[in-house]
Amino acid sequence: MSDRFALVPASYVYLLRDGTDGTEVLLQRRGPVPYMPDHWAAAAAGHVEPGETAYDAARREAVEELGITDVALEFAFSMQRSQFGPAIEERVDWFFTARSWTGEPRILEPEKAAELGWFPLDALPEPMVPHEAHALAHLLSGVGYLTFGWDARPSGGGRPTATATGS
Repeated sequence: MSDRFALVPASYVYLLRDGTDGTEVLLQRRGPVPYMPDHWAAAAAGHVEPGETAYDAARREAVEELGITDVALEFAFSMQRSQFGPAIEERVDWFFTARSWTGEPRILEPEKAAELGWFPLDALPEPMVPHEAHALAHLLSGVGYLTFGWDARPSGGGRPTATATGS
């Protein structure tokens, strides 16, 4: 019998707007949380709950974390992540963008988020959550599938032009 892993799904929402220096993205600086405190990350993101689609999770997170509704989500890409540790968990993330929504984004979970800010895509703040920095580097590339945690593209087929890898 082989070791099996748990698949942990999450959805990320990158709100975008046109800025004076090109496209800007709304990011949050994570508060005193266990994972990557004080790192910049998507303004709204979280795990997909049982019975929920990735789109539904993205909409829910936008409401819960930013207080915005009617988010016009556009699917950007998915990312498969691994740390190649014990066979405990692997991750699959769905990344969405939106240029239209109702309401003014604001921090609704101050125990998790310390700050919100708009940043040009080519001038992101430091430090960034590493896999999100990789995602943002490919956000407008048209790539449909990314990996993170592999040194080289994993085998298993797919169209090579639809794959970007990262470590």
